[in-house]
Amino acid sequence: MTRILVTNDDGIDAPGLRWLARAAAREGHDVTVAAPVTEASGSSAAMTAVEEHGKIILHKRELPHAKHIPAYAVAASPAYIVLLALREAFGDVPDMILSGINRGANAGAAVVHSGTVGATLTGSYAGLHGLAVSLDVLSPRASSARSGGAALAALDHEEDEKRHWDSAAELAVRLLPTLAHTPPGTIFNLNVPDLHLDGIRGLRRASLAQFGQVQVSIAEAGEGFVRTAVQAADDTLQPDTDLAALAEHFAVVTPIRPPHEMTEVKINLEAIPLHASAL
Repeated sequence: MTRILVTNDDGIDAPGLRWLARAAAREGHDVTVAAPVTEASGSSAAMTAVEEHGKIILHKRELPHAKHIPAYAVAASPAYIVLLALREAFGDVPDMILSGINRGANAGAAVVHSGTVGATLTGSYAGLHGLAVSLDVLSPRASSARSGGAALAALDHEEDEKRHWDSAAELAVRLLPTLAHTPPGTIFNLNVPDLHLDGIRGLRRASLAQFGQVQVSIAEAGEGFVRTAVQAADDTLQPDTDLAALAEHFAVVTPIRPPHEMTEVKINLEAIPLHASAL
């Protein structure tokens, strides 16, 4: 039985979180949920938290239709929550991090900004396997300057509950045995079309596209301010990339890893002076 921490960047009340947690628990895994109190989209691997008298605020919560799964609402970013889990804040240290299911795809090079992916990256540094899961419900018009261009979904609560979270959750748990047999610290980034499982054409492996789904431009600049505009990226989809596969109604998985040293880059440090007298 695998000990799994389930987190996200959409907040403790997001439907994708409970769909993912319930699916993992049904497979017999030991699941604990710890997620931000409020949305933390675009937080990447930021280490932020709200403290009162030096204590990080957290509350026990009960997930709908998942009373048996321990759950915590934490006033912290997803990456910080993973760090706390590694320090046994929510019980035994997890073996694996599941993050999501995110509202909107986390695809292309834009994954560097994703709080969903950032949580798994933090676990990866400790050698934990991670699976970041996202549902492609992109609505660029709903993005704002505050969200930094994150792919947010313009959904009210009723519409949100009707999304195909079950499709993403099912594919996520099917990937877990494969993920468990990869080298320590491996991360899978999974993006799933917002379709019934029967409508998804298959599961593909693909590389990250050069760009994300949205792009940010400066709409207005004035004295002491700038205003941004967010729109769907109009770049031609690159073949064999995650965004191209999503556009063709495939679910797509991409193995990724945290930043690492570029050993192939050579630097002539002897030619760089250290003291002012050498200038």
